[in-house]
Amino acid sequence: MSDDEAFMQQALALAREAAELGEVPVGAVAVLDGKVIGTGFNRREIDRHPLAHAEMLAMDAAARSMGAWRLSGVTLYVTLEPCAMCAGALVQSRVTRLVFGAMDPKAGAVGSLYNLAEEPRHNHRLQVSSGILADESRLLLKSFFERLRAKKQKN
Repeated sequence: MSDDEAFMQQALALAREAAELGEVPVGAVAVLDGKVIGTGFNRREIDRHPLAHAEMLAMDAAARSMGAWRLSGVTLYVTLEPCAMCAGALVQSRVTRLVFGAMDPKAGAVGSLYNLAEEPRHNHRLQVSSGILADESRLLLKSFFERLRAKKQKN
C-alpha cells in the first residue's frame, strides 16, 4: 500500500465516523513530513456551522499544530473533491498538495465544475492527485444517501 493509500484509509475512517453521526461522510487528513498534523470530518449538522467541512477542520488543526497559517509542505487527503470554499482555502493557506478520492460533479472545484487549485491567475497553485481509493469513497457516499432517502420515505 502506498503512503497516499494509507493516509486516504485514515480519511475514509473519519468519513465513516461522520456517517455514524449523521453527517455527510467526508473525511480529511493533513500530513507534514509523513506525520498527521490535523484531521477532520464533516460536522455541519453537529456544529450547526456552514464552514465545518472536513477539509476546513483538518486545515485548522494543521495550522494550530504548525503555529502558522501558511501550510507549506502539507499534503491534504480528503475522500471527496473539495468544494469552492475548501478549494479556495487550500490555495489561500498555501497547501502544497491535495490528494482526493471521488470526484464531485455537483460541487467539485478541483476539476469537476472548476479548477481553483490550478488556476493560473492565483499566486499559488497546488499539486493534485485524484482518484485515490475513489471507489471506496464513492460507495460510502452512495450508501449514506441511499439510507437517508430510505429513512425519509418511511417517515
